[in-house]
Amino acid sequence: MKLYYHPVSTTSRPVMLFAAEAGIPLEYQLVDLQTGEQYQPAFSAINPSHQVPVLEDGDFRLTESSAILKYLADMNVSDAYPSAPHMRARVNERLDWFNTGFYRDFCYGLIYPQIFPTMRRADEAVQAGTIAYGRDKALGWLKVLDEHLIGPHHDYVCGNAITIADYLGSVMMYSGECVSCKIGVYPNITRWMNNMKALKHWSKINEVFHKYMIEPNRDKALTAL
Repeated sequence: MKLYYHPVSTTSRPVMLFAAEAGIPLEYQLVDLQTGEQYQPAFSAINPSHQVPVLEDGDFRLTESSAILKYLADMNVSDAYPSAPHMRARVNERLDWFNTGFYRDFCYGLIYPQIFPTMRRADEAVQAGTIAYGRDKALGWLKVLDEHLIGPHHDYVCGNAITIADYLGSVMMYSGECVSCKIGVYPNITRWMNNMKALKHWSKINEVFHKYMIEPNRDKALTAL
């Protein structure tokens, strides 16, 4: 199986991390997002949405990070995607929760407009309004994540066992370090992220993101939480 990816991509890294932790062999094909390779004819034929990741398994292609995580987990009969209907439904629920409101407001509303020039609004008033709105909404999602999805008695977002929802959500959450988000005020999120960062392959998978996105932005006066 081949994975088209980029090492900074928030949606590529959950798949890479899960595959590494589960021992799933993948052939990695870099798509250079910085040069716009995703818009060139060769990759457009692979994914007309111009996004990574894309999983290629023979003549079968699959896009969308959460769908790829489910597919890989099913193909490898992974405990990280339990087969019991109630447990699987809970994992699907958490994946959808991260993928919708949380990702939209935390990443696209608060963080990305500050660290990616292509996502910065040209009008300063619009930029400030976008970040203020994203910050306000993100605070609400973080409260839900800390107090309800994880809570004081669970190690992960679906209970005390790691699932593919943790791989997706933790990488999104890690983006907050680009703007020095103070997650220490959220004890349950902090415990969860420490559990994820303790994974054998966490540092390696996030190495490029840390070097090129977290470190250069760490001391800038960016709006955080």
